[in-house]
Amino acid sequence: MEYEIVNLDKKIVVGVGAYTSNDDPNMGQVIGDLWTKFFQEGICNTIQNRANEYAIGLYSDYTQQGYHVLTGVEVSELNNSNLESRVIPAGTYAKFRIHGNMETAVRNAWEKIWDMDLDRTFTGDFEEYLNDDYNHADINLYVAIKK
Repeated sequence: MEYEIVNLDKKIVVGVGAYTSNDDPNMGQVIGDLWTKFFQEGICNTIQNRANEYAIGLYSDYTQQGYHVLTGVEVSELNNSNLESRVIPAGTYAKFRIHGNMETAVRNAWEKIWDMDLDRTFTGDFEEYLNDDYNHADINLYVAIKK
């Protein structure tokens, strides 16, 4: 799977989150429920100081037991106290460009990435959804790596 190496500035993401793990049989449901809550309950429309219109799925706070998932958007400053926030640290990332069905294409990409020999930092990996066309989505997937 092809990727490019990019350096990113710090990003602040605000949204709704939960903890899960790849070993949890309900992982897909947990993540899917976050996206449903974020969009169908209108949370996405209440976020102030949005930096852009892209939705973000952020994976952070990695431990042996799992990780935190945050469904949200990038903001220019924190002013959404009723929602969760996380920082995507500045750093070096492997950037994968994905096109296709939002659920299937992302799942397939992650399965390939897990099999790759990337020197990951586990400081924060994220998907950036560039449009909202469910079956023909353009997605950038960023994996934090060591320099």
